[in-house]
Amino acid sequence: MDTERDITSGNKTITLVYFAWVREKIGRSRDEISIPAGITTVADLVLHLRSQGAEYEAAFARPELVRAAIDHVHARPDAPLGSAREIAFFPPVTGG
Repeated sequence: MDTERDITSGNKTITLVYFAWVREKIGRSRDEISIPAGITTVADLVLHLRSQGAEYEAAFARPELVRAAIDHVHARPDAPLGSAREIAFFPPVTGG
C-alpha cells in the first residue's frame, strides 16, 4: 500500500516524502498536498499532518524524533516552508 494520497485542499501544492519508520507508520512513501493558509513552518505542517488521520498521528506522535528536510536541506521545526517544493520526514540518522 505505497500509493500517493492528496490529503488536504489549500493553496500551494508540495510533495511530502517519508522514510524509514515514518513511511511504515503512514503506509506510503509520499503525499502530494496543498498547504492550507496559516501553515508557515515545518512545525505547523507536522501539527496539521497529525490531524489527518491515525496513521499520521502515529508517525508524528513524538515530533521531536522526526527530522525534516526542505528541498534536500535539513530543516529545524521553526524553519519556514517558503517556496518549498518537497519536504522529507525521517528519523534521526545514526552512523556505525
